[in-house]
Amino acid sequence: MLVLSRHRDESIMIGDNIVITVVDVRGDKVRLGIDAPTDIPVHRQEVYDAIQREKNANKDAAVSDSDSSN
Repeated sequence: MLVLSRHRDESIMIGDNIVITVVDVRGDKVRLGIDAPTDIPVHRQEVYDAIQREKNANKDAAVSDSDSSN
């Protein structure tokens, strides 16, 4: 894991087209601004995990349905 220090209004580049900017720091909370192309999904980790669980559940249900139709 790369660990970088940034101050408010400073940015980090990911590749050529993703910019992460420190918008605000209050106590132990950091607000980040993310500028990325619309075709790149950006989610909080807990939202991403929920999406992955739902995808896996739907895939498992589809496999189960195709098994029961045979």
